[in-house]
Amino acid sequence: MLTIGHVLQALTGTYPEWAMQVITETCIDSRTAIPGSMFVALPGERVDGHDYVRSAFEHGACLALIQKDLSADFPVLDLRENIDLQQLEGQQTPYCVLVEDSLAALQKIAYFWRRKLVVRVIGITGSVGKSTTKELVAEVLQQRYRTLKNPGNLNNEIGLPLSLLSLSVNHEVAVLEMGFYVPGEISFLCDLALPQVGVITNVGTVHAERAGSQEAIARGKAELVKALPAAPEGVAILNYDDPWVREMAKQTKARLFYYGLNPRADIWADQVEGLGLEGIRLRLHYRTEKIHLRVPLIGRHSVHTVLRAAAVGLVEGLTWQEIVNGLRSGNAQLRLVAVRTKSGAILLDDTYNASPESTIAALNLLEELDGHKIAVLGDMLELGIYERHGHEMVGARAAEVVDELITVGKRGRMIATAAQQAGLKANSIVELEDSEQATNFLISRLTEEDVVLVKGSRGMQMDLIVSTLEKVS
Repeated sequence: MLTIGHVLQALTGTYPEWAMQVITETCIDSRTAIPGSMFVALPGERVDGHDYVRSAFEHGACLALIQKDLSADFPVLDLRENIDLQQLEGQQTPYCVLVEDSLAALQKIAYFWRRKLVVRVIGITGSVGKSTTKELVAEVLQQRYRTLKNPGNLNNEIGLPLSLLSLSVNHEVAVLEMGFYVPGEISFLCDLALPQVGVITNVGTVHAERAGSQEAIARGKAELVKALPAAPEGVAILNYDDPWVREMAKQTKARLFYYGLNPRADIWADQVEGLGLEGIRLRLHYRTEKIHLRVPLIGRHSVHTVLRAAAVGLVEGLTWQEIVNGLRSGNAQLRLVAVRTKSGAILLDDTYNASPESTIAALNLLEELDGHKIAVLGDMLELGIYERHGHEMVGARAAEVVDELITVGKRGRMIATAAQQAGLKANSIVELEDSEQATNFLISRLTEEDVVLVKGSRGMQMDLIVSTLEKVS
């Protein structure tokens, strides 16, 4: 288990034998501190963690990493000057450790701790489907192995170190989602986590505003496969159906394992049937084997999630029975949730985030369902040079699926225009400014015949539409 001694060893190179207290978890929010936790005080634009050190200690934290001098009565070990670890010997916790940069210290501790442990790390990245893939891969692997996954979307330079510090000697496998915003980020995360297996979902246009282009996004995602060890230890699991991902094979020395809908892939699927809210049915092919199964993931696009999780299971030596048990567990449907309003309407809540690719996938699901189909689609942010094209793609697909289209935001107007140009009647389209207007428009109109997809970028607060309609409509 991680101890205060390990923390000090990571930061100073010396393990003090007196610092044997176990750190129960690491947090950056004082409200989540528990007895024995380590609180990392991070300065931010709106909130400074240093203002909450006392609160963390009151919640039971035994140690705080800080980068500012605090006018408080807490014992402080200053690692910026002459290091004398003995000054804390016999000192009762809680106390503070003062460093030059608390985030860098957190990362340094995670780097150190990862290398203390013998654990198989599965790294997952891609434009769409990372989180659901992480969840399903973990469900499969824990059929045999003691498995850790990073919770929620703790997938960046802060979240991934926090996840690594949750590892213990008892874990055999870690499934870690890795986010990408700027070049070099995934390479940095790989240097911390040392993945032996890398899974790439796809390369889309989300975050193009920051990355610059789809080519730049592909280069960023490829940092994962570049970081893998050479075969046979390293394995790159690549989406054969995505040409951007398929090309990444040239950038790794790891063993290649392809998945997709193409028979040329190592594991592939056909006879994919959408069952609406009941999941999907499909047939898997691997070498000479054929496996028919039904899984509770919603939407035909989920077949790729199934293939990714099955591929990891095969690479890690699981039996087909273990893999199928994990796939059928039903605990990995994170993003798209179906809820029913008081009026009987079904709301498809896919408000976590949005890209052209994920929105079209959600529209494909809507197409599978019976009822009067309404799509409430908000702006898709951070698309950069693909902004107009992405919104127009969504509008064209919406015209083929929906009975009514409601757009939210100024970019949503591009969706509306493209939908009308693709043949959706003007009187079936409503353009609104924000989520509040959309809620007010829908609140008294929904009936038990309606199936309503709600999707948009997080910044559009589309989740407020669902939460309000679920309660009052």
